[in-house]
Amino acid sequence: MDNIPLWVQILALACLIFLSAFFAMAETALMAASRFRLRHEAKRGSNRAIATLWLLERTEQLLSLVLIANTLLNAMAIALVTAIAINAFGLEEHVILISTGVVVFMLIVLAEISPKVIGARYADQIVLPASFILRPLLRAARPLIWFVNLFVATLLKLFRVKPAPNPHEAGLSSEELRSLLLESGNFIPQKHKSILLNLFDLDTISVEDVMTPRAQIEALNLAVPVEEIKEQLTTCYHNKLPVYDGEINQIVGILHVRKAVALLNEEDELTVEHFRALLAEPYFIPQDTAVFAQLQNFQENRERLAIIVDEYGEVQGLVTLDDIIEEMIGEFTTSTPSAARADTFGWDNRGECLLEGTTALRDVNKRLGLNFPTDGPKTLNGLLLEWLQDIPDAPISVRIGNCIIEVVQVQNQSIKVVKLRQH
Repeated sequence: MDNIPLWVQILALACLIFLSAFFAMAETALMAASRFRLRHEAKRGSNRAIATLWLLERTEQLLSLVLIANTLLNAMAIALVTAIAINAFGLEEHVILISTGVVVFMLIVLAEISPKVIGARYADQIVLPASFILRPLLRAARPLIWFVNLFVATLLKLFRVKPAPNPHEAGLSSEELRSLLLESGNFIPQKHKSILLNLFDLDTISVEDVMTPRAQIEALNLAVPVEEIKEQLTTCYHNKLPVYDGEINQIVGILHVRKAVALLNEEDELTVEHFRALLAEPYFIPQDTAVFAQLQNFQENRERLAIIVDEYGEVQGLVTLDDIIEEMIGEFTTSTPSAARADTFGWDNRGECLLEGTTALRDVNKRLGLNFPTDGPKTLNGLLLEWLQDIPDAPISVRIGNCIIEVVQVQNQSIKVVKLRQH
């Protein structure tokens, strides 16, 4: 060392610290980089992304390379500083201790903490150029890595530790995908994010959650006079109507309203049999069918409307393809008055909201930011009846969670109108 100029030794020390910092920064950047973004870039033909993914597929070898390189570089830096200190101040115990302390502090600040912070913060920008350096190094150092890992594997077997699978090879669960969407920030437009999140919900809810309840179904009764049937058809807001004979549980078919209106113009003397001849076969489904499964069933069976029945065959409601689409993308323009009203409710200036008792709890939770339970009753009327265990007399108020619900009107053994107040 006496024959080597001091400036050369200091330059060598700076190089060692720089290389140690590079490996520390590259290691952190590789672990923090977005795998999905790298795969996207690789599909677009990015050689850097392909090289990076190649490295990430060999995580154990990569970590071994980084740790071996860091250990050797740090040891060489400590030895070099110690040699410089001894040459300058003599072979004294306190000289060795001080020089070792100084170089350890420098390595911690300059070669460990600072580069790792930078690597974590700018992972995507660092990982691609770093992969071009690490890939050939990994290939060149394979014999050394194999030799070191041989002892590591023996030690792990001695302590009966099984190597963990590569976490990046495992698929993501639906909840993990949901978390990725929620944390995507401004990378995905809010509307797109909302649709994707709603898609995940389709498997967790049943058609009962999105159906039109039995009491709100507009259906055609063949047991009434023909004049009443004509009047209902001319004022109907729907393209298709369930048709029953005397009682709603006796559904005999589905009537396409356009065909019926055309029949009104063609026939002078209409009878019930004319309408019965136009009926299509009704499509029945169980009330616990998952919404996503029903979307697939609609596609496979080429249907757009299904009648929901319970275990006893009693009609509970109906669901249409439009109902499921609205569950995914939100309300869209419709000529149905009830649908137009459902899209308008919200808190007023006094923190109150007036709603019908038939309003779905899921809609209330979405629009008002509440958290009513939806695993039992599906409407405000059902929730209050279950809560009170009786049909109440208006006015009466109850508090559920952070909301006060006032029963405003009761009619026909059900709660007709309620008022919600924020508490």
